[in-house]
Amino acid sequence: MRDDATDGNTGVVSPAEVLLIFLKLGLTCFGGPIAHIGYFRDEFVLRRKWIDEHAFADLVALCQFLPGPASSQVGFSIGLTRAGYLGALAAWAGFTLPSAAILVLFAYGAGALSGPAGAGLLHGLKLTAVAIVAQAVWGMARNLCPDRERASIAVVAALIILFSTASIAQIGAIALGGLAGLWLCRSDAPARSGHVEIRVSRIMGLITLGMFFVLLAGLPVLRGLTGSTGVALFDAFYRSGALVFGGGHVVLPLLREAFVAPGWLGDDAFLAGYGVAQAVPGPLFTFAAYLGTVVSPEPHGLAGAALGLIGIFLPGILVLLGALPFWESFRKRAGAQATMRGVNAAVVGVLGAALYDPVWTTTVHTGKDFGIALVGFVLLVAWRAPPLVVVAFIAVAGALAALI
Repeated sequence: MRDDATDGNTGVVSPAEVLLIFLKLGLTCFGGPIAHIGYFRDEFVLRRKWIDEHAFADLVALCQFLPGPASSQVGFSIGLTRAGYLGALAAWAGFTLPSAAILVLFAYGAGALSGPAGAGLLHGLKLTAVAIVAQAVWGMARNLCPDRERASIAVVAALIILFSTASIAQIGAIALGGLAGLWLCRSDAPARSGHVEIRVSRIMGLITLGMFFVLLAGLPVLRGLTGSTGVALFDAFYRSGALVFGGGHVVLPLLREAFVAPGWLGDDAFLAGYGVAQAVPGPLFTFAAYLGTVVSPEPHGLAGAALGLIGIFLPGILVLLGALPFWESFRKRAGAQATMRGVNAAVVGVLGAALYDPVWTTTVHTGKDFGIALVGFVLLVAWRAPPLVVVAFIAVAGALAALI
């Protein structure tokens, strides 16, 4: 493989080369989407010079604006700029498949964790979710709710989730957050303008946007007409991926509503898998591979894992391709910026409600549980310990606590 560190941002590489580079990142990128973007900046802006600083910042802004996994969308876009659509697919596969494979292996091996120590280890993984989600709520609240207007939007969104039993409460809370942002959040300074050098035609953008909305509206109809469990599972994954704003952790309440509420999976198995997902490199959305493997309706196993990965990543990719040709003019509009401020504040509230139920209510039962989760939270927030270290610590602490 040749060294592209000196070719500036005008060279073209092969899809195979893109695959190898992103495979390395998929094996080493720990720490969540913000950390992933830091890895990408180091690799593609500083070392390889595939994209300049301003274009990279603008691309990150676009992907954070859209629903879907931001870091995966950034990687997909970089692959697209260097090697076309095959390069984009190679970037996605390289970054996604390592963590997906680990989670599938865990899904097959989780049943072997029996006895007090094994049960304690699984409970420790659930406690990991408490610390990780609490850290996400803390960090997102500081960044996305810095004033009283957005803090209020977040609180109202949380109350909607906590007081409502309707399945569409999360969607409604996010939609109301956008409307409130349009009304209350116009006074902020406009986002910095920039330019992203990605050539996707407006025709292709309209086609992919059309596909995004057709699947979003059509899958529930097809599910009702056919009664197919395969269609039902794909619809659950697709809808969860299509409605995630504000980072990968926000997918937790959406996936729980889609899989635990109808009885396809228990809370214990759900949160244990979510805990393991914190310990692996790559995007958090690969949690879908675990869910697809262990979910009770067919298809499950490897077929379910593949269905989950495609279903949860597809909407983010479609909406990204649809937005690229129109982003430059749209993002400069004050109304669009204000709406997204409200949406981002609302997702903080949604995630805060999920921190209480199901994460806290199904996991923290004793003083020991609270103490372990609290230590994990302090390690993450105050000591800035790597998530892998925190997951290992909490899992072992859970196993030891079960034996004492």
